[in-house]
Amino acid sequence: MRRTRPVKHSPTSLARLDTDELQRTTTVTLDHYNSGAESFWQGTRNHDVSQNVAALLRHLSESGPHTVLDFGCGPGRDLVAFRDLGHVAVGLDGAEKFVEMAREYSGCEVLHQDFLALALPDDRFDGVFANASLFHVPSQELPRVLRELWSCLKPGGALFSSIPHGPGREGWNRDRYCCYLDLEECRKYMTSAGFIELEHYYRPEGKPRDQQPWLASVWRKPQNGTC
Repeated sequence: MRRTRPVKHSPTSLARLDTDELQRTTTVTLDHYNSGAESFWQGTRNHDVSQNVAALLRHLSESGPHTVLDFGCGPGRDLVAFRDLGHVAVGLDGAEKFVEMAREYSGCEVLHQDFLALALPDDRFDGVFANASLFHVPSQELPRVLRELWSCLKPGGALFSSIPHGPGREGWNRDRYCCYLDLEECRKYMTSAGFIELEHYYRPEGKPRDQQPWLASVWRKPQNGTC
């Protein structure tokens, strides 16, 4: 696969990208994950994200099992976690290698879809688990992507998000395009998409605040299904 190299720079303030730049954010980021899929799996397969799994599930009804979309499922670690808890887990990833690995590892349905070109059915999922994935969506596309996730949730469903937070900056981090938002910016995007905030916290647990780079949050689609 031919690699399309990004311009190397540190993340800057929220950007406006033209069509070619927007396509490059996907092409180069997915190339990064496809080419390093095995090492990524070895480095993350034993990460404990049970706190995040529990955060989503406690905001779903008690009448499970639930159908959960693992948005950016990678090689399938969290698909297995939801499956083993008795839920119907469906994965989605843009990296072809991750999709193959996740299907083999979990035995679950895994959709091969680019985050910027989603084709999701309306009202299918009780929950969306977006663990370390939404930060790859450029800020100008985030409102649309969040609305698409809102639409794929059943009324009353919940979205979990975990992102590396920062003061409204985006750009290239090596071969990955990353967007860093703080809590207030995250709230702005989520509420504009129609979500209601349920909770937020910082990770890893038990660390001083300046050693917690991850912002986790949970959001509800209203029961009446309207913004």
